[in-house]
Amino acid sequence: MTETTPGPEKGPDAKINTDVPQSARIWNYWLGGTDNYEIDRIAGDQYKSLYPGIVPIARAGRYFMDRAIGFLARERGITQFMDCGTGLPTVDNTHEMARRATPGAKVVYVDNDPLVLAHARALMNEGRTEYIDCDLHDPKAIMERASGLLELSRPVGLLIIGVLGHIVDPDEAYAVVRGLMEPLASGSYLILHDSTDENAAFNAAQRAYDETGAIPFRLRSPELIRGYFDGLEIVEPGLVTSGAWRPEIDPDEIEDLPTLCAVARKP
Repeated sequence: MTETTPGPEKGPDAKINTDVPQSARIWNYWLGGTDNYEIDRIAGDQYKSLYPGIVPIARAGRYFMDRAIGFLARERGITQFMDCGTGLPTVDNTHEMARRATPGAKVVYVDNDPLVLAHARALMNEGRTEYIDCDLHDPKAIMERASGLLELSRPVGLLIIGVLGHIVDPDEAYAVVRGLMEPLASGSYLILHDSTDENAAFNAAQRAYDETGAIPFRLRSPELIRGYFDGLEIVEPGLVTSGAWRPEIDPDEIEDLPTLCAVARKP
């Protein structure tokens, strides 16, 4: 998950705020990355002490992404992907997943965290990907800029992985999904992963995190998450917990996590 950067400064010259924890950096820490600060590690450890399941959730979301991208590339012929709220790089990133499945894949990242942007510059310099420095609250601006980087007349795979909780108003979160999907061509797909509010310990850990001064995150009901797919055709196996989406392991080994995910086609 990632978030709107606090403070008035935006864009590539914005100052990285190390006074409060940021979820992009905490998520990086949980996934074994090194692009985080002591305040992020403290917050991440406090969260884990209240709800240890957060690390399996972070990893399961990443594995779901890999399977979903591979499915769209190999079975549905998708060669363009846009990852909104990408966060910080770890071991396996969207462009690596996509190009493992289809070597010529085009990948566009969207985020507005200055530390994420610093890494994105390195990727762009290598000619491997594109990056949109934009706030998720402004889907119109995102799609206007995406139109110059992607062929929107052709299908796109849109990834929204664990970030909609940072849009506190659920109606606005719905509007963001609609605003991102509407300009995409028929045959495009939404790949979405989110966490649910059905686990008491998870809810308590999230409330404690929100009290640190970081931008809050809202765990949502299954009914609200299901609404993100309104008007789309959800592919099999439907809306399921992250480990249960086309698993590559024995079903008995799938962890029952408070998450939901799906891949859905725009008619």
